[in-house]
Amino acid sequence: MRFDFQNLFLFYWNEPVNKAIISFGSNIEPEKHVFKARKILTHDQLLLDESKFNKTLPRGYLNQPAFLNGAFFIQTALEIQELKQYLKSVENQLGRKRTSNKDGPRTIDLDIVLFNGHVVDLDYYKYDFVKVAVDEILSRQHR
Repeated sequence: MRFDFQNLFLFYWNEPVNKAIISFGSNIEPEKHVFKARKILTHDQLLLDESKFNKTLPRGYLNQPAFLNGAFFIQTALEIQELKQYLKSVENQLGRKRTSNKDGPRTIDLDIVLFNGHVVDLDYYKYDFVKVAVDEILSRQHR
């Protein structure tokens, strides 16, 4: 069987292209889990940029370790709802346990903050560490 590069090219050329900035946070073995999340994302999506990683103190529930936070800028053929499901599956792969304590410890938290240039998560306005990471990436895109 002969591989047809022209059909493959046309398939990928016609795929919709979306760009998203994904915020991340982890405070259970954070370096390990952020690295693994990045590895999975770069395997499945096109990583365009990433912010610096920043340590932040917990909010709400304070009896837990500091978080490692930042953001990834990706290009994807997934639409927003598909991307949300995909990120949830990445969280699950990395052992994310969802509890009633929304501010509790976690292996990884991945949220779409911007999708095709539009803010889709109000955490961008609510938390400085999200805004700083997203704005860092955006500042490099407009040079």
